[in-house]
Amino acid sequence: MMKVTVAICTYNRAQDAIEAIRSAVRQSYPCDDYEIILIDNNSKDNTRDQVLQTILQHEQHHIRYVLEVKQGLSVARNRAIQEARGQYILFLDDDAFACKDWIRQIVHVFEMDQQIGCVGGRIDPIWEVPEPMWIPPENRSLFTILDFANEVTEMKSPSIPFGANVAFRLSVFDELAPFREDLGRVGNNLLSSEESELIARIRTRYKVYYTPYGAVQHKVAKERTTKNWFLRRIYWQGVSDAIRDQHRGVLRTIKHGIKLVQGITTALIYIYNADRFTRQLAKVCYRNGMIVGSLRQNSKG
Repeated sequence: MMKVTVAICTYNRAQDAIEAIRSAVRQSYPCDDYEIILIDNNSKDNTRDQVLQTILQHEQHHIRYVLEVKQGLSVARNRAIQEARGQYILFLDDDAFACKDWIRQIVHVFEMDQQIGCVGGRIDPIWEVPEPMWIPPENRSLFTILDFANEVTEMKSPSIPFGANVAFRLSVFDELAPFREDLGRVGNNLLSSEESELIARIRTRYKVYYTPYGAVQHKVAKERTTKNWFLRRIYWQGVSDAIRDQHRGVLRTIKHGIKLVQGITTALIYIYNADRFTRQLAKVCYRNGMIVGSLRQNSKG
């Protein structure tokens, strides 16, 4: 078995995916000890042609192109797990760049303890435009930013690594189901929580660790720096959390409805205070998402 599989899942981001692959090629880790798998989630652009051309340019590396026609990030990640030949599978977002020592540092943490089942690394943002001043500090993580600690340390619940830079001991999936496919993005929706749900299950049997040294840089596109995107992302987080936790029942939905009304009232109070108004509007959008997610669960019976 190969030591490491680097998995990059992509959808309609050909140029970004190529840059991610190139960062995975430029590693300090021996190229014979790792492979790179590009999971194309049925892209409509020229991803296939670009990737195949890149493979030819790096024949000394083990790079594979895999087409997954069923749409969904969780589906694509699960396909990567099925295809992986490595002892560890390291996920890198298609719009992220891995630092030169990324693989070496992640593997180092895994090999500290056989009970470590998941490792996450630091994620630094690359802002396409300057970071907006209005983003509430408690919500910066929604932009896939993670700086958990200055040294290698165990991540205790509820803290989790983020999917842009998360790795798993492949053998954990001999015991545990992989990503839930009713969670995670499909096309352009912003459904999420597939990572937190999986990591919560892994924690029942394994340790979760963090390293600041196995870092990646993650692009924050201009369109993600608008309040419209931010509030939409918050809304989908609410939907995701309700589905993840399987919120059901009329009483649960009514409870979310009461909190929604309270949030709207508070937002109106702060309408002339931009920072507080944004915070309250985020809470309103989140609660609205929780209601929609609960209704989805109720409709499943």
